[in-house]
Amino acid sequence: MKLISKVTLGLATATLLFVGCGGDSSAKASGASSKATAKATITEESLGLRKTDLYTEAGTSASKTEYRTAGAGSSDRIQRAFQDAPPMIPHDVSGFLPITKGNNACIGCHAPEVAPAMGATPLPASHFLDMRPKHNFDGKMFTKSIDNYKNETSVKKIDHLSTARFNCSQCHAPQSQGNLAVENTFEANYVKADGASRSHWDEVIYDELDTVIGGDSFVTPADIANKNSAAGSIKAAEAKAGAGKH
Repeated sequence: MKLISKVTLGLATATLLFVGCGGDSSAKASGASSKATAKATITEESLGLRKTDLYTEAGTSASKTEYRTAGAGSSDRIQRAFQDAPPMIPHDVSGFLPITKGNNACIGCHAPEVAPAMGATPLPASHFLDMRPKHNFDGKMFTKSIDNYKNETSVKKIDHLSTARFNCSQCHAPQSQGNLAVENTFEANYVKADGASRSHWDEVIYDELDTVIGGDSFVTPADIANKNSAAGSIKAAEAKAGAGKH
């Protein structure tokens, strides 16, 4: 029994030594593999546009935003970003804001009747349109004056600035002169010869909406019923549901 115990103990010791050495070798191989993988890993610092330490704000500051300081009437116009885009404000707006319905300094120069003399961009004809339909409500029944399903619109010319357009800074904003982290390479494709400086939106506002090329440009009863839907029509679905109850 003593001999067997000694043999057993010797085998166990040898096994432990073998496993221990093998484990150490495997760990080293694993460590080498990890190091090799780490070298190929993309670091956090390489992601994004920031070139300073990601883990502290010390010594890090954003690019300074600088708006144009030229006074109204002495600045150069900014080319529109695309056809009929709201033009950017090329001059200082200090003292102009906030714009309210009763206090709008912008129209002092940009009103169509004075803009040419002021050298300013005149308010376009689209700002003198009322595009809000007047629906009917007698206190009990509400009825719409237009049918949205047929792409009907209500567009009327008015002789004053639309109350929906008085807040100029809702669409028009000053242009910052700060350096871009990523340069904008977009190039506008103007459909009008003077599209970079003039709006032509009012010329097409009355055009019919061709939302379905070669088909009906409005919602039809078949559309409402999902008649041509791959999922099946609403009536068919209702009929199927009704049949299932019996």
